Amino acid sequence: MDWDRLICGKRLGLEHVNDKKETIRSDFQRDYDRLVFSSPFRRLQNKTQVFPLPGSIFVHNRLTHSLEVSSVGKSLASEVARKLRAKYADRPWVKKFHNIEEIVAAACLAHDLGNPPFGHSGEKSIGAFFNEGEGLKFKEHLTAQQWDDLIHFEGNANSFRLLVHQFKGRRPGGFAMTYSMLASIVKYPFSSSKCGEKGKFGFFTTEKPIFERVADEVGLIKIEEERYCRHPLVYLMEAADDICYQIMDIEDAHKLKILNTPDVINLLLSFFDEQRKAHIIEVMSHVDDKNEKVVYLRSCIIGILVNECCKIFIDHEEDILNGQFQGCLIDHLSERTGQAYRRCSEIAYSKIYRASDVVDIDLAGHQIITELLRKLCEAVLYPDRIYSQLLLSKFPQQYDVQAPTLFEKIQAVIDHISGMTDVYALDLYRKLNGMSLPAV
Repeated sequence: MDWDRLICGKRLGLEHVNDKKETIRSDFQRDYDRLVFSSPFRRLQNKTQVFPLPGSIFVHNRLTHSLEVSSVGKSLASEVARKLRAKYADRPWVKKFHNIEEIVAAACLAHDLGNPPFGHSGEKSIGAFFNEGEGLKFKEHLTAQQWDDLIHFEGNANSFRLLVHQFKGRRPGGFAMTYSMLASIVKYPFSSSKCGEKGKFGFFTTEKPIFERVADEVGLIKIEEERYCRHPLVYLMEAADDICYQIMDIEDAHKLKILNTPDVINLLLSFFDEQRKAHIIEVMSHVDDKNEKVVYLRSCIIGILVNECCKIFIDHEEDILNGQFQGCLIDHLSERTGQAYRRCSEIAYSKIYRASDVVDIDLAGHQIITELLRKLCEAVLYPDRIYSQLLLSKFPQQYDVQAPTLFEKIQAVIDHISGMTDVYALDLYRKLNGMSLPAV
């Protein structure tokens, strides 16, 4: 792959526009700003990251997570861009590397836009409705690939759809983002038919032509039909996400007293050699607040992970451009850092993601999403029924409940549900089941 093509300012839906006038903002800065001011981005503030939305203790939600990922992604991209500018200093397109920070920062903001309410369990609940629930009845009426899209519902693919799909009454090109930014959010650049056991994929059947257009324009290597190599900047976006969710989940669990202070400090100190560890312990000895000690450790660890991931990217740049790099950047950490990171993962899965409050959210979220899918799918399939007419009047206008095909009608339902906040989904669930009424 070629950096000159990979960094592309062409906009989806506005390919015919040739606007070369001088502006304060670059095309990629506009991507970032457009996301910050969008409704889907604002809704992330009321979507669960891992822990229940805050009471007296504020933990991360999808919005704060995305902002932090964007901050770390920008740091990663800044260092990578600096080294690439030095390496390619004699190339006529070397100035394009100045745009990498903005592309990655925008991709990081957008990476969770398509995730449904109630954390990752929301994704699984949508897939389960079709794979093992009442949605099974639709299988015989859909193509094999449409069915794969539903039973493997993927937040990443839904983020791409949210950005590029022309919803009813909206302009062509969706958010009209740059081609490079769109390519940089697709962690799994293949269709659901290629997703394998992990169930991960990058675009739905309906968005396949758009992804292929973007991929061909920026020069992604095509491995086989419906499968491409990643855009190199995906690795930076992914690394920023990996760094943030792993370390921040540990910090949140400490605040909620799921993990105690000595265990967390010992766990986080394992990232450092003896000399650095002694310095950190000395600094922490002057701080009485336990949470601030963990915050300081977290900031030091993010610095280490950013530096190592940047080095890995630069060291393996040729393999990345040739589509031969295996795994993600985090998989290639140094021995000590990698062991410490894996230990954090083990603790997260054994003590955090199975904590009582987290499981309660998973259980409640599954019930809510399943019931909403059941009732809303029935409404779009039988729109003439009185109850259906009432329910369809609650749909936002941009979702085409009168689409010509069954698959598109089901997608309209999923679009609506995945766009809900936790609070809205719970409120609608209660109203549909007669458990809540408007105040009179």
